[in-house]
Amino acid sequence: MRAVVALGGNALLKRGEPMTADRQRANVRLAAPALADLARSHELVLAHGNGPQVGLLALQAAAYTEVEPYPLDLLGAQTQGMIGYLLEQELGNLLDADQPLATLLTMIEVDPDDPAFQNPKKFVGPVYTQAEADKLAGEKPWAFKQDGEYWRRVVPSPEPVRIFEILSIKGLLNHGVLVICAGGGGVPVMFDPQSEHTLVGVEAVIDKDLASELLATNVDADLLVLATDVDAVYRGWGTPQQARIDRITVNELRELDFAAGSMGPKVEAAARFVEATGKRAAIGALDHIGAIVDGTSGTHVVVG
Repeated sequence: MRAVVALGGNALLKRGEPMTADRQRANVRLAAPALADLARSHELVLAHGNGPQVGLLALQAAAYTEVEPYPLDLLGAQTQGMIGYLLEQELGNLLDADQPLATLLTMIEVDPDDPAFQNPKKFVGPVYTQAEADKLAGEKPWAFKQDGEYWRRVVPSPEPVRIFEILSIKGLLNHGVLVICAGGGGVPVMFDPQSEHTLVGVEAVIDKDLASELLATNVDADLLVLATDVDAVYRGWGTPQQARIDRITVNELRELDFAAGSMGPKVEAAARFVEATGKRAAIGALDHIGAIVDGTSGTHVVVG
């Protein structure tokens, strides 16, 4: 079986933890045994989030004022390499020496006419007072929105359209390579409106779960797993009526509402994969990954 597993941010940094290299490695080391067990029995493709890592790089850039902050596409590319290195090394320490692994820098095309560019919503980088945000907005082509009592930069989150490295990913999989790719939703790129054959980076963040769905569909995966820090999807989460969902058809899932900032993108990605392929998608806790693949843990989305 070919499985695409999208690792949530908790695979590297749990809520409230310091963003140190040692802590990120320790969390990958905790996740690695379950992923290695999966890789021994199935073809495995790993995608991952990078929100905390990009945020850290943005904070570091804000502290160094001698140069302009690096654009988000470059920060995304940096984190793909860093996180891929950690995953490769910790998995390689557990797998047989002859198991090949590869991290692939992944560019994903977005449409310049995507409505998301007219309404940026994705928070990135450090927090500011309103006065600081207003000053920066006057100096840079940045948009800001209130986030609690502070203000933060917001960027568009356009839909993923095409994975440029998909043929390379498929070729590696066909040769038995465990592939790590599409990190952080991929590096967002588009064709320059002034030159249709020239790719340029984009100041945007592609949703990691939607990019993982596109990846899973494109590599003909049998299963898409969206790993997070809760054991399943729940109806009425956080209310006295909350109820765990073990198995649900995609049509039934479409009738439910989920928060856009938490479970919403995972549910949407699962629904899209099932609709596009007729196969199974699952959402659940990373430390239950083996049971999720076996169908005994998590929430499983199937054809109606």
